[in-house]
Amino acid sequence: MTSDSAAPFIDSLDGVTIATVIAAGILLAWAMLLGVWKYQLVMASPVGQAHVYVDIAHRAALRYSFATLVLAALAALSAWPSWVNAIAVVVPLAFFVGAIGSYILHGALRDTENQFHPRPGWLVKGFMVALIVGEVGGTGVLVAGVIAA
Repeated sequence: MTSDSAAPFIDSLDGVTIATVIAAGILLAWAMLLGVWKYQLVMASPVGQAHVYVDIAHRAALRYSFATLVLAALAALSAWPSWVNAIAVVVPLAFFVGAIGSYILHGALRDTENQFHPRPGWLVKGFMVALIVGEVGGTGVLVAGVIAA
């Protein structure tokens, strides 16, 4: 597809879909940079492994980048108004970024190998409940929008 032939396709997409595809690209680039960090740690490690949370951050960012593309496709096909689709995308995306950020923090600090042991306090538990509701809820809204279309 040349840039001329892509223009009608891109012009047919709404702003929410385009922004979500761009967000997926940013997450993918972030994942690749995390892969560089992981590689540096593997090469410097006597056992050939990066810290567990650097590894988790890298893999999570890769997976979330593709999950974000799925959100873009769902938003593009949804019958809901753009503002509903935007909220349904932004909420899970914010939790994706928050989760990756927490993994990076633990990897950089090397403060734990399991953020849920010992059992976390109310703040982490509250974040996890919000994450579950936000990610599942946002995706559910978009899937319902596709069904309604």
